[in-house]
Amino acid sequence: MRKITIPLLIVLSLIIVQCSSTKNTTLISTEAPIVENVILLIGDGMGVSQVYSGITANNGLNLEKSQYVGFSKTYSASSYITDSAAGGTAIATGTKTNNGAIGVDAKGNDVKSILEYAAENGKSTGVVASCAITHATPASFVAHQPNRNMQEEIAVDFVNSDITLFIGGGKKYFADRSDKVDLFKQLKDKGFKVAFDMNDVKQTTSGKLAALIADEHPATYPERGEFLPESVQTALDILDNNSKGFFLIVEGSQIDWESHDNNAEGVVNEMIDFDRTIKVAFDYADKNPGTLVVITADHETGGMALTGGSFETGEVKAAWGSTGHTSVMVPVFSYGTGAEKFAGIYENIDIYNKIMSLYGFKK
Repeated sequence: MRKITIPLLIVLSLIIVQCSSTKNTTLISTEAPIVENVILLIGDGMGVSQVYSGITANNGLNLEKSQYVGFSKTYSASSYITDSAAGGTAIATGTKTNNGAIGVDAKGNDVKSILEYAAENGKSTGVVASCAITHATPASFVAHQPNRNMQEEIAVDFVNSDITLFIGGGKKYFADRSDKVDLFKQLKDKGFKVAFDMNDVKQTTSGKLAALIADEHPATYPERGEFLPESVQTALDILDNNSKGFFLIVEGSQIDWESHDNNAEGVVNEMIDFDRTIKVAFDYADKNPGTLVVITADHETGGMALTGGSFETGEVKAAWGSTGHTSVMVPVFSYGTGAEKFAGIYENIDIYNKIMSLYGFKK
């Protein structure tokens, strides 16, 4: 056998070290991705079964384009099973709180939301929901109240916030109030365009917008039509005007309500509508580097179990374990810049922590 001389060993060692160094440089980066825009979509009550019912009935969803999937633990500070107020607050503020609480910690102290940090850092901000804008989940990003049922007080919090736009239902909490105060006048005084129908909403491309298209909640899908995807498109058109970026929270609210009713057909309808809204977000991210899209739920509702179905016919058969919320982990889907940070299993409060880190915000 031929002996390898010492100089040759040294040369080979240098080649191996160089290759190893080059490989590590290619695969490992210490630089955090730069995220300018975040679109956070929350399917209220949306568990894995709700997602798969939509995939089955529609023979696929845009949601499947997601690049990474994780799971979050949804329990609240006061209960193994969270409600939307505590679940929304955890995602919005990175703080576990008691069921029923909005934007406050378990002791009742106000906690700042990611939306409020975004506004402080010069970004535009928005909330879109297919329910009253003062309802638990959307309210968690803007308001600070001890009880989710304080919707008139939550409406005042919206008026007093630095939000750029909000689109949903809940008109009566701004106009037909027990204190007789006309909050729409206050919004106009603050420079908001106030809109009450989708034609006005779709014609708005800049400035500040307060759109309340229903006295309480928009209708279920398909009766409400294209409200959710069109509202999100309008929101993105407006928020895109800010060179510093934006934060937008969107709730597909009524997946939860159909699950409470154990109505599989209703769940499918709401999932498909929510998914078409997800496509709007994905399309924006494709055209705008630096955009992160995160899709998750505040909790699962109904203990939905799929017991049969057909991709050919779109049939979905479901059994239900409850008419209330359940404690199971919920999926987190992510797409775009920084999406890889959302893989794994973690607490719901970590969604806030991850977004804060990707924005580069400091508490």
